[in-house]
Amino acid sequence: MPLSNPFRQQFNGQPSVLARAPGRVNLLGEHVDYNDGFVLPVAIDRAVQVAVAPTSDEIVTVVALDLNERVSFSLDRLGEKIDVNGDRLPTWARYPAGVAHVLKQEGLAVRGVQAVFTSDVPIGAGLSSSAAVEVAFAVTWRSLGEWKRDALQLAQLCQRAENQYVGVNCGLMDQFASACGMEGNALYFDTRSLEWQPVPLPPHTAVVIADSGVRRSLAASAYNERRASCEQAVEILRQYMPNIHSLRDVSSVEFAAYSEFLPLIVRKRAEHVIKEIARVQDAVIALRRGDAQLFGGLMYSGHASLRDLYEVSCPELDALVNIARQQPGCFGARLTGAGFGGCTVNLVEEAAAPAFIENLKAAYQDQTRRQAQVYLCKASAGASTGTIATKPL
Repeated sequence: MPLSNPFRQQFNGQPSVLARAPGRVNLLGEHVDYNDGFVLPVAIDRAVQVAVAPTSDEIVTVVALDLNERVSFSLDRLGEKIDVNGDRLPTWARYPAGVAHVLKQEGLAVRGVQAVFTSDVPIGAGLSSSAAVEVAFAVTWRSLGEWKRDALQLAQLCQRAENQYVGVNCGLMDQFASACGMEGNALYFDTRSLEWQPVPLPPHTAVVIADSGVRRSLAASAYNERRASCEQAVEILRQYMPNIHSLRDVSSVEFAAYSEFLPLIVRKRAEHVIKEIARVQDAVIALRRGDAQLFGGLMYSGHASLRDLYEVSCPELDALVNIARQQPGCFGARLTGAGFGGCTVNLVEEAAAPAFIENLKAAYQDQTRRQAQVYLCKASAGASTGTIATKPL
């Protein structure tokens, strides 16, 4: 096993549990999760991997191999967010510590451990590396504690850790996709009811993720502004439709009737959300028919909406989508994630993918003088653990 050697080097022993939790990319359904909409993520075959051995005390020692950093903290002092020396926990360590904190709040058994972890999910690219860390440690403690929580419940606990402990107000999609992913399938997820079902991706297609290299410096304030615009739209539309709770409850026909009463910016934001929710529903029909062409068209339409109505794109993301559109074998492309940088996601014929990647990288560098990191991915299974040894301490 790949992590057994670094574990032995760090702790002079053998791990007893290996865990894996994938990153994710959202194929369609952007900025609708906080409007009770439908999303369509896939877990990808890039993942966080953890090797762990339980200890007989309350100390958790975690080595982040990629950062070459090591932290120890006590399960008895999680609320203080400090290490055993009384120093503040570094940001990366708050993800496993936050998971331990929430699990303990739930009355679930959490053991002291020695752990090493590594990841090939790019950090800061919008592929949910932090959610993958959370889910990987959650399934590890579930395996060690032998308690029962299903994948969706585990995802909800990890979301709570990120919201309440790390302090990032994320939705549930990232942790959900990492925990519940199914090989070869997208996940059709209702963010209101939390019901979900797998939907097979078209045969002989690949998911290609292109990182623009632009980091999302404006995302926080812009995200809050757009969320506020959606809430304002609901407040105004309630005068005409008193029973709506969110933009999810507004049909395209109703929006056409009442949109004139919305301020221009609010109208544009609401139009994106309402049409994007409908796009996801149409996309699921396309996937069930195996219609990659129609699905790809909906991806392009989604990108145009994010660019023109929600205004969260940037020139580099637009360049990646425009270049992809011109390549043989590309069915669809769009920005994925919050926007203002980060990645595009592309659905490509499997046989055409190698040439597509090379052409995309070359043309993007020519147009922007930037280098794109491009990843060929498959829809992956969700988080899992494997036991090496079960010697009780």
